[in-house]
Amino acid sequence: MPAFCRDCLSNAGESTRCPVCFSPRVLRHPELETLTICHVDCDAFYATIEKRDDPSLADKPLIIGGGTRGVVSTACYIARTFGVRSAMPMFEARRLCPHATIVRPNMGKYATVSREVRALMHDLTPLVEPLSIDEAFMDLAGTDRLHSMSAAKALARFASRVERELGITVSIGLAANKFLAKIASDLDKPRGFAVLGQAEAAAFLAPKPVSLIYGVGKVTAQRLAKDGFHLIADLQKADERDLMRRYGAEGLRLSRLARGIDVRPVDPVRERKSVSAENTFESDIASFRPLEKRLWAAAEEVSDRLKEKRIAGTTVTLKLKTADFRILTRTRSLGDPTQLAGKIFNAARELLAREINGTNYRLLGVGVSALTDATDADPADLIDRDADRRAAAERAVDRVRHKFGADAMVKGLALEDDI
Repeated sequence: MPAFCRDCLSNAGESTRCPVCFSPRVLRHPELETLTICHVDCDAFYATIEKRDDPSLADKPLIIGGGTRGVVSTACYIARTFGVRSAMPMFEARRLCPHATIVRPNMGKYATVSREVRALMHDLTPLVEPLSIDEAFMDLAGTDRLHSMSAAKALARFASRVERELGITVSIGLAANKFLAKIASDLDKPRGFAVLGQAEAAAFLAPKPVSLIYGVGKVTAQRLAKDGFHLIADLQKADERDLMRRYGAEGLRLSRLARGIDVRPVDPVRERKSVSAENTFESDIASFRPLEKRLWAAAEEVSDRLKEKRIAGTTVTLKLKTADFRILTRTRSLGDPTQLAGKIFNAARELLAREINGTNYRLLGVGVSALTDATDADPADLIDRDADRRAAAERAVDRVRHKFGADAMVKGLALEDDI
């Protein structure tokens, strides 16, 4: 059976340890030399970056989040042993792990590291499909001659390079398709490498709940359970035509994924509908100035993500949640696509000003949609010459932050005390 050492890439034969470097990290699988589709997931991404930048946090439980009414962005693996999970309310995380260190998210810094990881991915293959700031699919088919090694070995070398050059770790799932690769990447975290071949897929999936299938949320799972489909094995036993009669095209999708069949290609230009950021406040806010300050932070976060992905958008959406949990959304269309924080902020600021009427808000967010390639974004303004100067200044700030870190330059608005 094909086997190699993940640390030195030497062939391992039947040994449980590498015969060359004696590492126990030997990867062995019947389809190891033929599989080419993988899912790469950065381990506890935000928390790992913060621990990298502050070694004193290395052996401490760490939560990325903040406030009492916000949610956990990421928890390190130590904090997870206390039950802390992403998207958990911060008050619950504090209750479960009161001695944890809590750090507020620094999205600019995380976006920079994400770009660095993505660049190393593109050294392997042009077929990289990002899913979020910390995960992506890759297809390494046909790259064995380029790298003089199998896709599996190239990925192991990539993981070592990320760890060595960037100071973070990744977990890899290698499989016959995207569905199986995404599942595999969760099997051996952190710093893992799991392989899930087509031949074993059906048997592996059978005892799992139907909710393991992507797109099967709580409501869909309840409907399937009502019809007698609790486990993926139940879907495997069902006739495909019967599933299609019950659920239409979704029935066909469920039938095939239940058997580990997924024909979706890795798409490097996968369409994304919107880019957004939002913040839940520690206490309700009704005044314009403190809301404006938080709007600027959200606009910068959205801008960083647009620039990272080299996309732009023409529709800006402001989101507000009132103290009694009503959600308000207001939109404005721009004349040209933008990825600049200043333009996003100005458009949303006008929308925000109209909603200042004494209402208390607990959350503010901003998003950009109607996305397109950034090639034609932010053209020169023949009427407002100051707009060009502001855009040039923002680009200059981006260059400084890219070189010296996200905190190297901060806009004055972000430094003001709340009023």
